[in-house]
Amino acid sequence: SDVLRKLASALGASGVAAGAFGAHALKARLDSKAGAEANWKTAVSHQLFHATAILALSALSSASSGDISKDKLVSSSGDFAKAGKMMAVGSLLFSGSIYCLTLDIGPKKLLGPITPIGGLLMIGGWVVAGLSS
Repeated sequence: SDVLRKLASALGASGVAAGAFGAHALKARLDSKAGAEANWKTAVSHQLFHATAILALSALSSASSGDISKDKLVSSSGDFAKAGKMMAVGSLLFSGSIYCLTLDIGPKKLLGPITPIGGLLMIGGWVVAGLSS
């Protein structure tokens, strides 16, 4: 799916940038706040891991819809696309809220609950991907 490929690419590129930014430009700021560096690394790793998973789901979605191969590997491209979209939104909410919380950007009362919602969406994406056939 083109949408999933583009989402994966955007999450991957921005994840690499966030990792580099955290390791260099934000190093002193992250070092000055207890747990900030570990939180930043958690956000980056989840973002990059899910970007890779979304890219794989893009290929599965394309293959199952006949875009890559006429041989049906799976029967439901829509489920793979749904799983990828859930992971993308989840990654954005999960990692994005951690980035903001780590940098003290935005209201903590709003951002705090967004993190687990993002996590649940990522988990849901994995479940949908696993149940796709």
